[in-house]
Amino acid sequence: MKCAELVKYLNTFLRVDEIEDDSKNGLQVEGAAEVARIAFAVDACQAAFEQAISRRAQLLIVHHGIFWSHSSPLTLTGPHYRRMKTLMQGNLGLYGAHLPLDAHPTVGNNAELCRVLGLKKRRPFGKYHKSVIGFAGEVSRAMPIKFLVERLRRATGLPPTRVLEFGPKRICTVGCISGGAAEMLDQAHTAGFDLYVTGETQHRAFHDA
Repeated sequence: MKCAELVKYLNTFLRVDEIEDDSKNGLQVEGAAEVARIAFAVDACQAAFEQAISRRAQLLIVHHGIFWSHSSPLTLTGPHYRRMKTLMQGNLGLYGAHLPLDAHPTVGNNAELCRVLGLKKRRPFGKYHKSVIGFAGEVSRAMPIKFLVERLRRATGLPPTRVLEFGPKRICTVGCISGGAAEMLDQAHTAGFDLYVTGETQHRAFHDA
C-alpha cells in the first residue's frame, strides 16, 4: 500500500495529533512511497535500521524515534549522521509513536500490561501533560505480589529489574504506566493502588514508595 495512506491510518488510529508529547510522533523520516513489509523496534538505533533493511522492510515503526522537542540533534554528524545515512540509503521510512502507543486502549503498552497481569475493571489512569497515558485495574482475587511479578516474568521473558515490596501483603489494585514514569508514583499513591508497575525506576522512587 502507499506509505502516505498507512501513515494517515496510523495517525488516526493512535490519535497522534491529540496527545501532547516531547516526541515528534508520526512519520519522522520519509522512505519508500510503497510499503509491502513493516518492521518494528523499541528504539530508532543503528542496529534496528540495519536489520530492518536486511529484511527488506520499507517502513520501521518505533516507540522511541529520532526527533524530540528537547534533545533532537541539530547537526548531521557522528552517530546521527550514520543513522540518517542508513535510512536514506536503504530507502527506509521511520515512524515514531511514543505516548500515543503508551496510551492506546487496545494495542498500547499499558493496556497490554493490564492484560498480562490479568487485571479486571480496567480504567484510564495517570495524567502526563494534558493526556491520560496509563491504565489501572483489579486482580480477580487478592494475591501476594510475587504472583504478579511471576506473571510479568512469563510475559516478558525476564524478571522485573526492581521490586520494592513496601505495599500491602496482598495486592488488589494495580496502576500501570510504562516507560520512565517513576515520577508519577505519587499519582498511584493518591489513587490508592496497592501496586504500581512502570518501565524504569529512579533512586528517589525507593524513598517515595
